[in-house]
Amino acid sequence: MNRIQSDNRFKLGLFSQNCSGGLTMTKAPEFWDASWENNVTASRLADDAGLEFLLPVARWLGYGGDVDAEGENFETLTWATGMLSVTTEIVVFGTIHVPLVNPVFAAKQMISAHHAGRGRFGLNMVSGWNIEEHLMFGIPIREHDERYAYTEEWLDVVEGMWKNDEPFDLAGKFFDLKGVYSRLKPYGGNRPMLVSAGNSPVGRDFALRRADCVFMGVREIDALAPEIADMRRMAPAPRMYFGCGNLICRPTRKQADEYYHYLIHEMGDWAAVEHALRIRKKGGASSAELPTHTAERRLAATGTYPIVGGYDDVVEEFRRMSDAGLDGIAIGLVNYIDDMPMLQDEIIPRMERAGLRVPR
Repeated sequence: MNRIQSDNRFKLGLFSQNCSGGLTMTKAPEFWDASWENNVTASRLADDAGLEFLLPVARWLGYGGDVDAEGENFETLTWATGMLSVTTEIVVFGTIHVPLVNPVFAAKQMISAHHAGRGRFGLNMVSGWNIEEHLMFGIPIREHDERYAYTEEWLDVVEGMWKNDEPFDLAGKFFDLKGVYSRLKPYGGNRPMLVSAGNSPVGRDFALRRADCVFMGVREIDALAPEIADMRRMAPAPRMYFGCGNLICRPTRKQADEYYHYLIHEMGDWAAVEHALRIRKKGGASSAELPTHTAERRLAATGTYPIVGGYDDVVEEFRRMSDAGLDGIAIGLVNYIDDMPMLQDEIIPRMERAGLRVPR
C-alpha cells in the first residue's frame, strides 16, 4: 500500500510545483521559482510533512504577460523520476498530454519511473485542450469527444505493455502496432496508479471506467455532493475523488483577505489573463465555459478553486469538501518552500484535531 491509500480521511498533495508561479499569476516577489533545486527542497518538505502526493502540470508554453506564469516548466516524467529519487514515501505523478507522446515510448518511461520510486509513481492522463501547444508539436487537436477515444486506445497500448507476457498487435482507429512488448514490467507486479480529469460527460465517462482517481474542478463546495454522488452511482467500484485548489492562507481571515488583495488586485499579472482565457476557448476545453474560469480566478488559482482564509477557515473548507465526498485535494502554494511550515505546523495539526487526518 502506498501513502495515497492511507487511512487519512482527507488527503493532501502539491499541485503545479514543476511550473514557475505554481497556480498564482502574480508579480509579487513570492512568485514561485521552479528551479530544480527548489523542486527537490519542496518535494522533500512535502514528504517529511506526510503529504500523500505530488501532481505536476504538463506545460510547454506559459501564459505570457509580465511574468509568463508556468513559462518555465519541467517535463513531468523526467521530473517525477527525479523527485522519486530524492523522496521516500510520497507518491509522485507524471502528467502526459496523451496526443503528444507515443504510447510505446511512454509506457517504458513510466516503467522506469515506477522502479525509481519502488512503486510510488502514478500517471495523470490529459487528452488535450491547448491548441497552441499542439501546433508547437505539429499535431492538430482532435474534435473534443474523439480526444478521449484516442486516449482510450493509447491506454490500451500502455497497459498491454505493462501486463502482457507476450508480444501483441493492436490494430485500432488510431494505432496499427505490431509485436508490442516490454520484458521489464512495473515495479512489484502492480501497475502505476491512473488519474484522469474531465468536466465533460465523455471525459467523466472515461475517467470513471479507466482511472483509479478522478480529479474534478471545484466550482462551489455546495455543488460537490450531488456531483460526486452521481459519479458513485455511475461507477460503484471503489475510486478516489480529488479536487484542485490554490491555498492563500494567513493566521486570520482578515490577514488572508489583505494578502489576497495584495497578490491579485495589486500585483496580479492581469496582462496574461486574456491570453490564458483565450487559449482555453480556442482548444475547446469544456472548463472554459465554467464560472470558475473568470479572469480573477485565473489569476488567483489558474482556474482551480481558491482557498483563501485563516488557518481555521481553511480547515473548515477542507471539512466541507470531505463531507461532500472528496477524498482529498491537490493544492498550489504561493511559494512551495516558504509556505510549507504553515501547512505542516498549522493546517495539518488542525486537520488531525478535526478528524480529517490521522495524527502522525
